[in-house]
Amino acid sequence: MAIQVFDFFSGCGGTSCGFEQAGMKIVLGLDFDPDSANTFQANFPRASFIREDIRALSTDVLAPFMKNRRHPVLFSGCAPCQPFSKQNKHTDESDDRRYLLDEFARFVKAWRPEYVFVENVPGMQKIAQEKSGPLPSFLRLLKRLGYKFSFGVIPAMSYGVPQKRDRFVLLASLDEKIHLPTATHGPDLKPYTTVRTWIDGLPPLQAGEVSEEDPDHAAASLSELNLLRIRSTPEGGGRHDWPQELWLDCHKTHSGHSDVYGRLAWDRPAAGLTTKCISYSNGRFGHPVEDRALSIREAACLQTFPRDYVFRGQLKSRARQVGNAVPPLMAKRVGKQIISHYKKLVQVRAL
Repeated sequence: MAIQVFDFFSGCGGTSCGFEQAGMKIVLGLDFDPDSANTFQANFPRASFIREDIRALSTDVLAPFMKNRRHPVLFSGCAPCQPFSKQNKHTDESDDRRYLLDEFARFVKAWRPEYVFVENVPGMQKIAQEKSGPLPSFLRLLKRLGYKFSFGVIPAMSYGVPQKRDRFVLLASLDEKIHLPTATHGPDLKPYTTVRTWIDGLPPLQAGEVSEEDPDHAAASLSELNLLRIRSTPEGGGRHDWPQELWLDCHKTHSGHSDVYGRLAWDRPAAGLTTKCISYSNGRFGHPVEDRALSIREAACLQTFPRDYVFRGQLKSRARQVGNAVPPLMAKRVGKQIISHYKKLVQVRAL
């Protein structure tokens, strides 16, 4: 009996991709962004989709999907993470996105799904320690509704994702307590996967070029100056490898932000991808050996999307979708944990 997934704030579908790979059924995606909606629908054509602002929706919108409910249901609520990200230097408590978790909570309260999954940046963990705010309020609601839950910050690398990306994860069950999945990669386990594992073998590209075989294997253009800079950067290196005439003025007196204008290394995990993951000047997003930044396809591969996953929208929109996504391989590991938990419940009930 497949667990049915309702993917709130679905974005381009990273969570749904991993849950489907784990063996779940994707019933519904919900997101306000038109490009993300088009991407989701292109990859999950059998799922329904609601392209609306969740703040304007009644919980009754799910009634047609819950009619004659016979399968266990999972609500996934991976709300936009920017208000809690350490990358956001201008955090504003009036930012409406801080309270999208409250909107998700309305649906949890109304329909009481068997399972709840929340993923966000590690900054969400700090907010959990406060007495007010969206996450403490959500945790209190889960307790009142009878959920048992676990949460914490886990490195995506521990689940085989080739990327230094720590994420806050919460899992809740209406029945027996559910724990976060244990690591599969790391010391005394499988080795961490690397950039080479996931992007080696893709056709070579030049900056500004699009592959004839794959429209998502597309790289952003570079200025002549940035072409000189990346040509002066060895694999795994950065701006400290340049001759001084290529330095930016701000870097002559500032030694921080060493990842910007950096190249990835073949045999190490990638730096954490952001919404600007195809921009050479915004992080360690340079290709290991080719004189360009990552393509959309390469960034998606480093997020562990399948190579046949398609993205919709202009180049910057597709990069934003990829950077915001939950890595499917991480979601798959969480999905398997939920499925295992449910199977054990069924076995106990059968005794």
